[in-house]
Amino acid sequence: MKNLRLLSLLSMFLLIGTVAIGQNGNSKTKMVGGAEMYASKNIVKNAVNSNDHTTLVAAVKAAGLVDVLSSDGPFTVFAPTNAAFEALPAGTVESLLKEENKKKLQAVLTYHVLAGDYKAADIVAAIKKGNGKATFKTVSGSDVTAMLDGDKVKLKDAAGNVATVTIADVNQSNGVIHVIDTVILPSM
Repeated sequence: MKNLRLLSLLSMFLLIGTVAIGQNGNSKTKMVGGAEMYASKNIVKNAVNSNDHTTLVAAVKAAGLVDVLSSDGPFTVFAPTNAAFEALPAGTVESLLKEENKKKLQAVLTYHVLAGDYKAADIVAAIKKGNGKATFKTVSGSDVTAMLDGDKVKLKDAAGNVATVTIADVNQSNGVIHVIDTVILPSM
């Protein structure tokens, strides 16, 4: 009788654990912009839920990149927050969102994307292998430099602007997002 009760209790815990795992997409989620990011969803489906990335989402839509970032990938996206966009010179975002500047907007956004799934550990390993710096070719075709400042990954753009990764390894079904605090810009 004890064995039957123990077996029933064990079965109940296994069932509860299975339901809990199933609800979060079979993997650990991270909170970004007040929303859980699910590894079972793609980059766009997660980003639209982040209150910290409404400007980025609007820019991705204006640039016509929704389908690309919803595709299989994999992609690594360095996702600037709303505050990062607000720190740009006055009028920059509004100008980039205009239809006549679509190509410039695409260049800026694709500069934040790497082809492939680069977790923080991969980027750090490349930095260490490069004696403190690693250069990555972005989807825009331009290079971005990664470096470490203590245990923080930093990105340096063509103009010398530096962004810090504030949330790393936000896993997606088609890659990974690393949240950054500054908009990085390609040479234009």
